[in-house]
Amino acid sequence: MNRHTIIIVEDDEITALNLKLSLQKHGYDIIAICDNASDAKKKIDEYKPDIIIIDISLQESNDGIELAKVIRKKYSIPFIYLTSHSDDDIIAEAIKTEPYGYIVKPFDPASLHATIQMAIFKFSVESERNEDINASKIDKQHLDKLLYAKRDPDKPFISFGDAYHMDIAKDEIFYNNEKIKLTKKEYAILRLLVAKLGHVISFNQAIDYVWQDNGATENSIRTLVWRLRNKLPTDIIKNASGIGYHIEK
Repeated sequence: MNRHTIIIVEDDEITALNLKLSLQKHGYDIIAICDNASDAKKKIDEYKPDIIIIDISLQESNDGIELAKVIRKKYSIPFIYLTSHSDDDIIAEAIKTEPYGYIVKPFDPASLHATIQMAIFKFSVESERNEDINASKIDKQHLDKLLYAKRDPDKPFISFGDAYHMDIAKDEIFYNNEKIKLTKKEYAILRLLVAKLGHVISFNQAIDYVWQDNGATENSIRTLVWRLRNKLPTDIIKNASGIGYHIEK
């Protein structure tokens, strides 16, 4: 059985050593210990670990969160936060990076092992799902067929969420029969989510459909969904961590 490789990013030597010894006892391979974000980036590039443990407050700053943002954007590697923080603002900022778990200082070795195992399993499942999702590219004709099949009997309406409906004849969205004003791109991403109701739409699928490969990035999708959420009366768009978004049936 292969040993999972880990990089520890922790600027407190005693905590880093305790982590290393505890993880080694559980059979993990600690391939690097870094005390700053800059060194961590180099080691991640060099070793491509299975998982990364990051202290939120490196060098008495939020460098751990900034490092996590880079990992989320550049690498396909799960990460877990190590924290002693109870500050709501810091935790809220950390949550935005979509970590695969939290370890609170002082850590319990058994809980540490369980958190890592859950993170690795979750990442594996999400990766397989992402491959399945990206296997089929959605074009307008295919999407039109999906929407047509979901319409209400004898009406060009598709009901979704709680009190929402889409008029596919007029390309309009309503909540409690009140029209919601959307931009073309906001409507396009919602149209895609409604067509695939109950299924995850990946970032790549959203980029292909909304921007048609015209220079958009995952951040473009995140920003678009953030704007759309602010316009919708209720929070119906759900995150699929690291993959994309979906609306539940």
